[in-house]
Amino acid sequence: MDFDTLAAARYSVRKFKTQQVEQEKIDCLLRAARIAPTAGNRQPHRILVITKEAGLKKVDDCTPYRFNAPLVLLTAYDTRRDWTRKYDGQQSGMTDAAIVTTHLMLQAADIGLGSTWVMSFDPRKAVSHFQIPAHLVPAAFLVIGYPADDAVPAEQHRERLALESLVYFDDFSACGSGA
Repeated sequence: MDFDTLAAARYSVRKFKTQQVEQEKIDCLLRAARIAPTAGNRQPHRILVITKEAGLKKVDDCTPYRFNAPLVLLTAYDTRRDWTRKYDGQQSGMTDAAIVTTHLMLQAADIGLGSTWVMSFDPRKAVSHFQIPAHLVPAAFLVIGYPADDAVPAEQHRERLALESLVYFDDFSACGSGA
């Protein structure tokens, strides 16, 4: 399917089948993550693949938003590898991890899987439960699986602001101070 169709069809799945995700599909996801662009091609992202029940229970202790997905990818970034902007010291790690996670979500949709990006988690618990070294920063859980037959997008999924309220040309002076 073309990108516009894929992007429009993809939604955050909050109800999954118990069916396990095949290794071939996990490998496909990981290849998509590997080719994601990162600042300066520093590739600071690291991905923990969680499929075993013990690991999934640890995820459940970090967040209530696993939705019983049989596969969880924990995306993190290595602070020793992320690029730093010289003008203000802004580091790219979180942005790089977000790009990688987006690639994972879109690849999942393309191969018939559903996913939900989970940013609402306790990072201290994630560090402890998954023995994440100090130089890695957990960025997101991506819960993945086959959508349940009755899974549907959230009501607000299709709500989008008008392009005119999101896009400005040449400068932001017309943006104003409101939301």
